[in-house]
Formats: sequence, C-alpha cells, structure tokens
Amino acid sequence: MSPSRAFLIPFAVCCTGVALFSVMDAAMKGLSLAIGLYNALFWRALTGTLLGLGLMLMTRQRWPDAMVLRLHLLRGSVVALMAGLFFWALMRMPLAEAIALSFIAPLIALYLAALLLGETIGRQAIFASLLGLLGVGVILSGRLQGGYDRDALLGALAVLASAVLFAWNLILQRQQAQRASPIEVAFFQHLVMLGVFAIGAPFYARLPVPSAIPLILLAAGLAFTSLAALAWAYARAEAQRLIPVEYSAFLWAAVVGWLAFGERLTLTTVAGAALIIAACLITARGKRAAIAHVEPGTA
Repeated sequence: MSPSRAFLIPFAVCCTGVALFSVMDAAMKGLSLAIGLYNALFWRALTGTLLGLGLMLMTRQRWPDAMVLRLHLLRGSVVALMAGLFFWALMRMPLAEAIALSFIAPLIALYLAALLLGETIGRQAIFASLLGLLGVGVILSGRLQGGYDRDALLGALAVLASAVLFAWNLILQRQQAQRASPIEVAFFQHLVMLGVFAIGAPFYARLPVPSAIPLILLAAGLAFTSLAALAWAYARAEAQRLIPVEYSAFLWAAVVGWLAFGERLTLTTVAGAALIIAACLITARGKRAAIAHVEPGTA
C-alpha cells in the first residue's frame, strides 16, 4: 500500500473521532440543561467507569504501577475540573463559540511545556501566541457589542480557564502515552473523575429521570468511542499530519449547535476561530521545521 493510501484510513478515523467528540459535547450540553451540570457529570463518569471496567476485564489490562497511578490521579483530577468549567460554559454560550475559544489550549501548552518540561519557546511560537490572543479578543468583542450578555461573557471566561487546564492535560497526556494503553487511560480518567464528583453525591446527586438515561449512555459511549478512534489514528499516522483535523471540530460544533439548539454562527466567532487556528498551525509548522533541522545531526 502506498504511503498516501496508508494515511487515508487513519485520517478518516481521526475525522470520525473529532466529529464524535463534538456530538458528545452537544449531548452533555443537553444533559446539563435537563438534569443540571453536577448530575450530568456524575452520571456520565459513573457510566464511563463501568464501561471502562468491562473493557479492562475483557482485554485483561494490567494494574498500573505506583508512578503511572499517580499520573492517572493527577490527570483525572485536572480533567474533572476542566470538564466542569467547560460544560458550565456550554450551558451559557453557543457550542461553536466555546469550541473556538478552547482552541487556544495548544498555544497555552507551549508555555506549560517550557515550564514543566524545559522546552524552548521560539520567536515564531511567541508570534503565534499573540495572534491567538488576538483571535480570543475578536470572539470576546462579539460579546460586548450591542447588548451586554453577562452570563455568556462569564461562560467565555470559564472556557478560557478550562483551556488552561486542558493545556496542562495535554502535557500530562504526553507523559501518559508511553506508559499506558488507551483503555487504561480512559478507565482511570473516568474512575478518578467519579471519585472527585462523588464527594458531592450525598448533597447533589439525584436519580436521573428516564428521559435523561439515553443521553447519559450516549455521552459516555461517545466519549469512549471517540477516544479510542483518536488513539488508533495517532498510533498509525504522524501527529503533525493529523493535528489540522482537530480544528474540524469547529465545523461540527457549528452544525450540531444549529441543529440541536438553534444556535447561530456569528461573524466575530468565525473570524476569531480563524485567527486562533492559524496561530496553532503556525506553531505546528515551526515545530516541524525544528525537527527537520535537528534530525540530520542526530542520525
């Protein structure tokens, strides 16, 4: 099979994984509006944990050692807070707008990688960061034109806070990739999230109404399926060739938001998203150039 044809299948699987994640976000938004944010997160975490446990037993996964277990605990806690902020924001703003703002996470990850992993930040990355911040400003400006929507503006700030945690999550995910299988990562992520959310269960947990159960199952199933699809794709193709696919989430979010919630796409959201995506692609291109420059000397 030629290299171009061999890439088509991982590319298609990656596109599918990104699309499923966007549908999962919409399912969680609808679920949060129906039964409240806490119960949506709690019941999805419980369902995902049971699903993950079944897969762990079926595939006979080994129990992680102490170092990997600590990494699972840290990442699961970060993701729990990140998810709470992001889905709280989704209840107050359009899906596509929230996804667009979240795209700034890879730029934030640059600085976290420098802080936590000792990586060097080049001039091109700094320029890309400024361009990304400009994109965020364009999107936020749309919230300040005309009527002042306080809830939506707070939602935008919550997405940005979630993006910081998501950037940290990217660093932790990079550390996990060489130490645990996708099934193990997904199971422990849901298990730790369940542990975090279970703290408030005696006070806030309520049995979901029958009409909400399909959404809970859908959200948990989509989370696992999309994670497995992306893990499979990234294991079979270079990350630098699949990264642009991640930004198709904006298109899926726009379509799903319009179909499910009647959300309209604004010009400021499109313009801001374009600036942020361009900034991330500039950064990715800079990394590829750096790798190409280093490789000959390391052979």
